[in-house]
Amino acid sequence: MKRVFLIVLDSVGIGEMPDAAEYHDEGSNTLKAASSSEFFHMLNMKKLGLFNIDGVEIGEKETAPAGAFARMTEQSKGKDTTIGHWEIAGLVSRRPLPTYPKGFPKEITEQFSRRTGRGVLCNRPYSGTEVIKDYGAEHMKTGDLIVYTSADSVFQVAAHESVVPVEELYRYCEIAREMLQGEHGVGRVIARPFIGEDGNFTRTTNRHDFSLQPPQTTMLDQLKEEGLDVIGVGKINDIFAGKGITEFVRTSGNADGIDKSISYFSKDFTGICFVNLVDYDMLYGHRNDVDGYAKALTYFDGRLPEILTAMREEDLLMITADHGCDPSTPSTDHSREYTPLVMAGAGVRPGTNYHTRDSFADIGATVLDYFGIRSRISGTSLLTPS
Repeated sequence: MKRVFLIVLDSVGIGEMPDAAEYHDEGSNTLKAASSSEFFHMLNMKKLGLFNIDGVEIGEKETAPAGAFARMTEQSKGKDTTIGHWEIAGLVSRRPLPTYPKGFPKEITEQFSRRTGRGVLCNRPYSGTEVIKDYGAEHMKTGDLIVYTSADSVFQVAAHESVVPVEELYRYCEIAREMLQGEHGVGRVIARPFIGEDGNFTRTTNRHDFSLQPPQTTMLDQLKEEGLDVIGVGKINDIFAGKGITEFVRTSGNADGIDKSISYFSKDFTGICFVNLVDYDMLYGHRNDVDGYAKALTYFDGRLPEILTAMREEDLLMITADHGCDPSTPSTDHSREYTPLVMAGAGVRPGTNYHTRDSFADIGATVLDYFGIRSRISGTSLLTPS
């Protein structure tokens, strides 16, 4: 019974890519920034080979790593969650998804307002925590929706749960998703509900992403076509708009995501369990919280032995990331970085250094190769002798 557990540590980049300057991300190195904290301890990932990856300049290298490892290069034009995960699954985006550094065009906001029956506040790039602080009171008085974006390809809608019930906010986001196609096809429309009073607004866990459907075949589609299980944990189902997914569970944070992932190790299935752990990005990277980021990495590392112990003979474990989000730089946005890949289990030759790979898509190609499926996606399998 072959199974792959693919875990994405959302935003755990390992150093700037050669084109980082094009994205204003010179000097970004998320893992190195987190390692500067006294709370950073990743001894279990070190044993698998994390610090042996090309370009990783923290800690001591393991003399006999228990896993195989590589440095992954993003080929897609972008640095966001959607594009990163799509490329991991074998879809390289040659054109960047649209971004709106000056806010959304008037024709979009007017149509959105007309179709929802509510006005629009803000309409420019903004921090998610700051935007409710600055516009929350006006929203409470008027009922107008707080619409904002970031450096990523996102259309975000914030509303207080007592003013706009969560299901109604989701319906508004579905309207936006229907509108935002083609030229204005942003990667994600995101519902951002919040609660509290003026001066003490806080976002809730009822966030929901409405993603653009992948425009080409992915590794997930091919697995599903072959009758295999494709299980999404966390944001995975949202990121792929359900395409190629056979089962999914949402999570309330990293601890819950790890718990639910470990529960799948005890279940019988053949296929992939694809996991996104979002807290690194959402709670710490975007908020420039170095210590929080370090603590979250340390927590995962502390749970890693549970995962390794739960693995069966034919299980393949792959741990990677989708982009960077350096918490030590002035920017609160994602950063254009290499990402790590650490593998353990079936088919893995311990200590193998696959060096710097050409694309995240090599991960998807490796998964298909492991199941003996002829790939129709981008990428080269790591299981194929070079």
